[in-house]
Amino acid sequence: MAAGDLATETIPASAQNAGQLAIVLHAHLPYVRSSEPGSLEEDWYFQALQECYLPLLAVLEAAAADPNQRARLTLGLSPTLLSLLSDGGLNGRFQDWLGLRLGLLEQAPAELEAAASHLAQQLGATIEQWNSYQGRLLPRFRRLQQLGVLDLITCAATHGYLPLLRQVPEAVRAQLRTATREHERLLGERPLGIWLPECAYFEGLDQELLNCGLRYSILDGHGLLHALPRPRYGVYAPICSPGGVAFFGRDSRSTLPVWSAREGYPGDGVYREFHRDLGWDLPEAELEELGISCRRPLGLKLHRVSGQDCPLEHKQPYEPAAAAAKAEVHAADYLAGRRRELAELGSSMERSPLLVAPFDAELFGHWWFEGPQFLAALFRQGPGEGIELVTLREALGSGGVLQVCRPSPSSWGQGGYHNYWLNETNAWVVAEWQRASTSMVRRVNTGVGSAQQLQLLNQAGRELLLAQSSDWSFILRAGTTTELARERINRHLDRFWRLLDAIETDTELGEEWLEAVCDEDGLFPTLNAADWLSLPS
Repeated sequence: MAAGDLATETIPASAQNAGQLAIVLHAHLPYVRSSEPGSLEEDWYFQALQECYLPLLAVLEAAAADPNQRARLTLGLSPTLLSLLSDGGLNGRFQDWLGLRLGLLEQAPAELEAAASHLAQQLGATIEQWNSYQGRLLPRFRRLQQLGVLDLITCAATHGYLPLLRQVPEAVRAQLRTATREHERLLGERPLGIWLPECAYFEGLDQELLNCGLRYSILDGHGLLHALPRPRYGVYAPICSPGGVAFFGRDSRSTLPVWSAREGYPGDGVYREFHRDLGWDLPEAELEELGISCRRPLGLKLHRVSGQDCPLEHKQPYEPAAAAAKAEVHAADYLAGRRRELAELGSSMERSPLLVAPFDAELFGHWWFEGPQFLAALFRQGPGEGIELVTLREALGSGGVLQVCRPSPSSWGQGGYHNYWLNETNAWVVAEWQRASTSMVRRVNTGVGSAQQLQLLNQAGRELLLAQSSDWSFILRAGTTTELARERINRHLDRFWRLLDAIETDTELGEEWLEAVCDEDGLFPTLNAADWLSLPS
């Protein structure tokens, strides 16, 4: 048989390259470091660690070790999450946290014994994985980037909602500069890409990104579709802003099946139910004896979705094997859908289409427990479907010419713009950000008179950044743990003003108070107050 015949006859249609798919995950938590074991904030972090970050690493490492797979993922690691992942004191309590949950599983009712046994095995495997790497996750992320499996990108320092900070441009600049500096300090390489908090964009932000060495980002679909001029290829090819930054657009057809609990895969009846948790069922007195102050979700979920309209009290026991099998089926369905979509686009485009599917990383494992299994199946099945997984950096490196367009102001929040972070529940904080930011800029431009005052000014910068976290505004609007969110905002603003007042009046702060603040909010050790310095216009 001739070589030409061999090439045409042995490559099945399913293995021919249908096009490219870029999956982008945004891993982020606010700075929920707590010195109190068993606190709600500690639970947020440890549950994400146990259900999402560790399983995601295991899936990626397994795929990287398999020569038949070509796993590729763009992963944003927010600076606040990096601070938590590198906090030895906080992470030193993780194993005890897991051990407490292993003990609680022994109290699961008999009808949930199989589900409880499966979760106990998983928790035991988590402890084993944690100990085998001495609790150090960042070197594992770095290695996956070195292998080309991951493209690690950054986010704004504390996930500040940048369009609402733009009245004081230095506030935006400080969020970005602190982020890139922290990313390089902890991951050993300056980031080229950024996940904008809430994918929120305003005109002129591209120039700020470029000034910080950031060359590409992701917007919701209408950020590209409403660009000027309208991009020739819509969201299926990146554009270049006038400032020289590339922007990718979210493809809704590639994301809806995965993120929607009602219309997508996570709502299937066999998958684990998120809202039913053993922490709600156990007696409160018993929880208090273990240092858990009240009933709340503990990451001990032993039921399945059962049905879209099934009440929580009627949820059926979780069956892990059935859920794992369904994840394989859904991965195949997802890839088949992307192949059909790419085929449709390829017939009408003069360049190879690119599908961009951005998600919150915590969807995979925390909100949708089987999410990491779904990703593992995608990596295994992708080559057979002819779907080439790429990172955003790889997509830009292919050498294609980008159309120059002005991206549209937008976000991926409800309504597509900024109203979720600017409404009757949280608008009050915007004025507080502006007042504090203006005072910070004024003090930095004036200067300080001693090394001690510079230390106070740097700590004031940390408190200002922490007060700007969009997470607290989101919670105020969502109406969940609103007291915690309001307390966090006010706490950081109060500390900011006390530190600034001490500089302004040249007075001493109580040593004990200052030590406690610097210990509790000691993230970003290379923060530079000069980032708030006004630049010549």
